[in-house]
Amino acid sequence: MAHKDSSKEKIVFVGDSRVRRGNGFIAPPDYSAYPGKSEAFIPNFLLKEWMVGVVVLVGILVLTISEPAPLGFPANPGATVIPVPDWYFLFLYQYLKLPYASGDYIVLGTMGVTGVAFGSLLLAPFLDTGRERRFYRRPIASSLMFLSLASIIYLTNSAWTEYKHEMAATGQVPEDVQREEKAAENRAKGLPTSSAVQAKEVAIVDKEDPAMAVYQKAGCVACHAADMKGAAGPSLRGVGDKHDKAGILKIIKEGYNNKMPPMYDTAINAGLTDKDIDQLAEWLAKQKTEQ
Repeated sequence: MAHKDSSKEKIVFVGDSRVRRGNGFIAPPDYSAYPGKSEAFIPNFLLKEWMVGVVVLVGILVLTISEPAPLGFPANPGATVIPVPDWYFLFLYQYLKLPYASGDYIVLGTMGVTGVAFGSLLLAPFLDTGRERRFYRRPIASSLMFLSLASIIYLTNSAWTEYKHEMAATGQVPEDVQREEKAAENRAKGLPTSSAVQAKEVAIVDKEDPAMAVYQKAGCVACHAADMKGAAGPSLRGVGDKHDKAGILKIIKEGYNNKMPPMYDTAINAGLTDKDIDQLAEWLAKQKTEQ
């Protein structure tokens, strides 16, 4: 490069003006053009895929914990309904209605066609080994993919449409719709919106019995609560339906199924006598659901 006008100074040209400016996108060479620079599938690439899978799994777990799936209505075995599977199986449900996938051709429909479909899916990486990844340059694979998607959409829509027609032809209303309509009517009237059977609360039998004081003094309230509905331990309301006086005394002295330790010594140390414990067991045996 010249700094001043001097015919004796050497001139150095930077670059080469003979190199023409490139036009268009030049596809970069693949990893095979750089020996030693390629990425090993195991463990490099596989470890990356596993890490992405772990992140996705944790995200799904967070969603399921923060937003639990709502419980639907309890099943009614006496209801007259037309059973259908969940929406993501509707296309299979409709597929099995086809003439050559049911009846005399049930083996072909369930084993033959599905076996070919899933077998082709498993063999796809071995059959399609080309480097081309643009879908419009892979006519066979792309055509099969679009055909599969179109078939699933068509069969799903056909299954749902036929179900609606069958319900209308038989004059049936889906049970979930009936319950929602009934709940809306009850809500407007200020009535309970649930048709679930409410469990009747079991009352304490002979609440004024002196054994109630013994129950509290013995320390039973720590596990079974003062109202006998249970805290760390089970509820004692209605316990007389399961155990008689002798059985209750045995539980107090020996414990119960490794879930409840023996409480006899604890009661004695609390200042109770054998007569008090016998009175407590007799009172607990009276705690029955129906009197």
